[in-house]
Amino acid sequence: MIFNRLDARLLGRLVLLVAALAASGYATLHHAYGLALGALVLLLVLVLDLTRYLMRGQQALADFTLALKYRDFSRQYPAQSVPASLRPLHEAFNQVNATFRALRAEQEGQFQYLQTILALLDTGIVSYDTAGTVAWVNEAFKQTLHLPYLKNIRALQSRQPVLYEAICRAVPGQPVVVKLTVGPQTVQLLVSATQFKLRDEAFTLLAFKNVSQALADTETAAWQQLLRVMTHEIMNSVAPIASLADSLGRHVQRARQQEASDELLDDVGTGIRIIQQRSEGLLRFAQVYRDFSTLASPQRTTLYVQELLQATRQLLAEQLAAQGIEVTLSVRPAHLILHADGHLLEQVLINLVLNAAQAVTQTPNPRISLLAWPDEQERVVIEVKDNGSGIPTDVLDSIFIPFFTTRPNGSGIGLSLAKQIMQLHQGSIQVHSVVGAGSAFQLWFPPSVTF
Repeated sequence: MIFNRLDARLLGRLVLLVAALAASGYATLHHAYGLALGALVLLLVLVLDLTRYLMRGQQALADFTLALKYRDFSRQYPAQSVPASLRPLHEAFNQVNATFRALRAEQEGQFQYLQTILALLDTGIVSYDTAGTVAWVNEAFKQTLHLPYLKNIRALQSRQPVLYEAICRAVPGQPVVVKLTVGPQTVQLLVSATQFKLRDEAFTLLAFKNVSQALADTETAAWQQLLRVMTHEIMNSVAPIASLADSLGRHVQRARQQEASDELLDDVGTGIRIIQQRSEGLLRFAQVYRDFSTLASPQRTTLYVQELLQATRQLLAEQLAAQGIEVTLSVRPAHLILHADGHLLEQVLINLVLNAAQAVTQTPNPRISLLAWPDEQERVVIEVKDNGSGIPTDVLDSIFIPFFTTRPNGSGIGLSLAKQIMQLHQGSIQVHSVVGAGSAFQLWFPPSVTF
């Protein structure tokens, strides 16, 4: 109906235009120049009206196309205050704009949803183009590397050269583990890379996962399994030896009563006693390591860190004073508290202090410092620091492995036991050492176990 009305109006204008043209020609042939002039004026008006009539739709279409080009879908086209011929066109424009606005709102909602998900991940994610310009980075990445911002991936070359080199060598689908020192801690990151194209532009997407705890848990589990197997085998071997020694001892007693050779009996008796003593020693050895491999869950209580460190210092005060070692203590704030197992932590601190005392034996003015403080993330940090000989770099990565020791009479379980106790508290133990300057062992407790 509307189109019929549109065609009628156009047809009417064309009829009037032809009539004016015919009247102008007729007046000219009959030398009625005044009438001819009037007909020409009318013809001009009709031509202009027809042009304007035809151009209104084209102008509206041009405006709509320009708005599409600049993605401006906020414009509204009036459908009531325009001629009826333009109403369907304006209504169509408004419907198209409404559809695009709905699609844009849906895309923005999905984008915000994705942003929220990525912000909650504990995996650092960063994407950058071929020039290294960072297009997007989440908070986990910045927190993992302690970076407030990152504009270009090449900025890591000066801050984290090891990580930057790993990124440059990264192959999509082949993740690598990189060991870094970030602030006071040493972390291991699993770096994965992938590449994609967006609007014909190539991007690289990197994911950084802190796997230090996972690797430590796996390592500890492997060692525990090894210790269980070793304990089982040793006890299975030693128990029969001890039983046999006991039986031989009884035989010797009976042989003495039968007047056997005293010299022979003495030799046999001596050998049996040696076997029995060694067997008992091996049994005690196996029991110690079985206790290490089956360490119970911590019984957490509220501890004042100041009291914990003072108790440790007082327990070892006489031994350290005899060696001429000065022990200082500092807790900030003084009322710092911790939710942990006091007995297990005291065992860890005793091991660390004794290790520090061993390290300062050849140092003039030997000194051990016991420090504690909360960091910016409300994690409690306890540090045992000495000014001793330090730990050589080539053995620094091995000191937490069970049975590894550089001392002639060391057992090699003190630091590995300390590491396991910290893992039971969902924490970690870090070491920083400089040969000739001393070492610092730090116990880090996560906020979830602090008040």
